[in-house]
Amino acid sequence: MIHPFTPEHAVEELAEEIGALAERGERHERGILSGSKVPDPASVLAEMERRDLVRREAGEVSLTPQGQALASAVLRRHRLAEVLLGEVLQVAEPSAGDAACEFEHMLSREVADSICTFLGHPPVCPHGKAIPRGDCCAAFRTDLEPLVRPLADLRVGSEGRIVFIQGARQPRLDRLATLGVLPGSKVRLVQRHPSVVLDAGETTLALDPEIARAIYVRPVWD
Repeated sequence: MIHPFTPEHAVEELAEEIGALAERGERHERGILSGSKVPDPASVLAEMERRDLVRREAGEVSLTPQGQALASAVLRRHRLAEVLLGEVLQVAEPSAGDAACEFEHMLSREVADSICTFLGHPPVCPHGKAIPRGDCCAAFRTDLEPLVRPLADLRVGSEGRIVFIQGARQPRLDRLATLGVLPGSKVRLVQRHPSVVLDAGETTLALDPEIARAIYVRPVWD
């Protein structure tokens, strides 16, 4: 159950909605207000305009740089929460979506970065929507080691235990489960090119690189 919006949460929620609609090229004020989950969205939009988070012109709404930063931060927290809840913890919809809506208002930037690093900096949420990048996504390439990473990022010959498979509900990935490639199982990377080859138990599999990058593992050092 989603808790009632506080005034600040209402601003965050509407900024998120405007940002998500803008990703699809939708900016009409009437559509934004009619589809909003925020109570009295017209008043919230007026408050956002007063705070220089949005601009309204010719029936359209656009985010200012400050508003875009807010929208991206909320979208990032929401979509990271969806990955954690839906892909790693296997929480089913609609519970995962409802909880992500609450988490997006609770997580600090530092906690969101910690979750992102733990998850191996996933590029998209379970619904295929881009997760806005954070400072940690650039920093890990040079000085931070993610706890979880795509299978293809392992060293050849090393092992990892599967934590989650991004988009595992997609039919094209169903066959992986029948072959024993599912969360909790241990795999060993055999080669990266031209296809990704791994050992999963007694089975050796060759995977398309795109599918291999959907498999996130925790390295096994023992």
